Amino acid sequence: MTIDNQQVVALNYVLHTDGENNEKVLVEKSDAGNPLTFLYGVGMMIPKFEESIKGLTSGDKASFTILPAEGYGERNPQAVAQLPLEMFNESGMPPVGAILPLSDNQGNNFQAVVVEVTPEVVVADLNHPMAGKTLYFDVEIVDHREATEEELAHGHAHGIDGNSGH
Repeated sequence: MTIDNQQVVALNYVLHTDGENNEKVLVEKSDAGNPLTFLYGVGMMIPKFEESIKGLTSGDKASFTILPAEGYGERNPQAVAQLPLEMFNESGMPPVGAILPLSDNQGNNFQAVVVEVTPEVVVADLNHPMAGKTLYFDVEIVDHREATEEELAHGHAHGIDGNSGH
């Protein structure tokens, strides 16, 4: 059996992006004892990521590249917000580089990065932190199995063994 829709996949990964002088910069990697586990085919992962692991099976390794247009898109220089200082009365002023959890009027959650703090406003970049970046993945499939009816109903994996206490 190979990876396909309605399966729970557990994999270890290493993610790099481009750095200075064509050097690759490590962004993040999974903990070998705690692989990334997700329900394949329900939109939890970047579509190109899923496409790149489709057909693999336990023990397989793969390396692939996801261009910005296939990942988090290009950076939009207009995607900047000036947030009123009153938003930060309780928590205090965030430092430059802080990641702010925000919600839009439709209830969608996203993150913004503080790029400037002035006496009048906090300026936040609303682009995804990986926007405009080429993503280089090295993955190893730890395990995969058919999703349970409960996982399909919930729309997410309950761990590679199917138990998460739900």
